[in-house]
Amino acid sequence: MKLAALLLALGPSPALAAELPPDLAQAVAAYDRAQFDNNVATLARLVDDDYVLVNSNASVEDKRQFLADFHLPGFKIEPYTIEQPVRKVWGDGAVIGGLVNLRWTQDGKRQTRRLRVAYVWAKRDGRWLATYAQVTRVP
Repeated sequence: MKLAALLLALGPSPALAAELPPDLAQAVAAYDRAQFDNNVATLARLVDDDYVLVNSNASVEDKRQFLADFHLPGFKIEPYTIEQPVRKVWGDGAVIGGLVNLRWTQDGKRQTRRLRVAYVWAKRDGRWLATYAQVTRVP
């Protein structure tokens, strides 16, 4: 089953979490809202053209395939919170991730999965873009 990527609700900041630059925090929050609202136009603006998503079933999607998930009839990701957040920020790059209890509806069926997620963001031409995401099932 195809699983759309999720990107990140900002959680509390433990020792492993770096403070996010305000413009990155805004981009991540906008990305989250766009996922929850199936706002493909906003997602398209926030995802780099060379975006790669590695799903929890080891399938790989590009930007076009990722955005297509949000056009599927009845597809809806429920809002979530990142547990055990990890935030690593350097110059024009960042890795943001953690543990997620993902709930979504697809093909009329409610799905649930516990996942460890990692997302790479890059600042290009003054804008933060999601460039890579990897989603791993937690046993």
